[in-house]
Formats: sequence, structure tokens, C-alpha cells
Amino acid sequence: MSQIKKMKSASNPMRRLRIAKVVVNMSIGKSGEILQNAMKVLQQLTDQKPYMRKAKKTIRDWGIIKGTPIACVGTLRGEKATDFLKKGFDTKRNKLPKSTFDSNGNFSFGIREHIELPGVRYDPNLGIFGMDICVTMERPGYHVKKRRKCKAKVGKRQRVTPSDSMDYIKEVFNIELE
Repeated sequence: MSQIKKMKSASNPMRRLRIAKVVVNMSIGKSGEILQNAMKVLQQLTDQKPYMRKAKKTIRDWGIIKGTPIACVGTLRGEKATDFLKKGFDTKRNKLPKSTFDSNGNFSFGIREHIELPGVRYDPNLGIFGMDICVTMERPGYHVKKRRKCKAKVGKRQRVTPSDSMDYIKEVFNIELE
């Protein structure tokens, strides 16, 4: 009986996984020219305009003041997201630890230097920046919990599990999990 359920779920289009979004975050910790350079780099990498993120609280030891811009973020969806992920996985040599996956099937990883991405050249005027890449996985129908009118819960069978997400990443991107 369980094999029949697995076969039905594979053919059901509402059970297919997809990448909802890829968020690329560059936390600089300072505002000014360094942050502007990071925004230029992020714009070159993602082919879209990034937005600045402000500090949520003051941390005197690090010189961070609440309300000061300290990071830049870009959100990618669709083809841009998958293309950027392929480049990101190349820098990680197509290997990810299983600990990067959370309980909802989402995963994150970091890149120490943006020049590790394939096709990116070093520009001494801009500098070198690291980044965090956060990937959100979902199934069709997730919008019912996010929409404004008639919000509803997503059922247990429709939720993404870490093993579902790991299988998808192995299948689509040929990633080895450690």
C-alpha cells in the first residue's frame, strides 16, 4: 500500500518541490563607501538592484548604531535563483553538510570570497566580500498560509521535510551530502 502512495505522490503536481527564493546577504557591519562597494558587487552577481538592511539594535563594542545601514540583500526567484545556486554550489565543490538543512527543508551556506564564484573577476577598487546564501524550498499551495484573505494552515503532508529537500538537491544539482 505504501508503494502505491509513493507512486501517486510522484505523479501529483502539488507534491513537487521547487525553490521559492534564494536570498543573498552581504553583512558588512559598516555603512559608507564599503557598503556601496558591496552593493555594486551584489548587483553584478545577481543582475538586479540589492537593498540595504539597517541595524536592529546598538552594539557599542562593534561600533554598530541602531538604524544605520550595515548590510545589503538581494532576493532571487525562478531561473535567476537556479543559475546563481549552480554557481554557488561550484564554489562548494558540489558538497554540503547535512547540518545546513533546517526542520522546514530550507538550507543555507556561506561563501568566504565572492571572487570564488565562476566568471567573477577581482576588482581592486571594490574589494572582496563574503556572502550568505539562504534557499527557501516549498511545494505548490504554500501561498494559502501567506495570503492576506482566507489564510489557512498547510497540511502535514504538504510541508517540506529535510529529507525531501535533500533528495531534491541531490537530484537537480548533483550535490553530495556529508
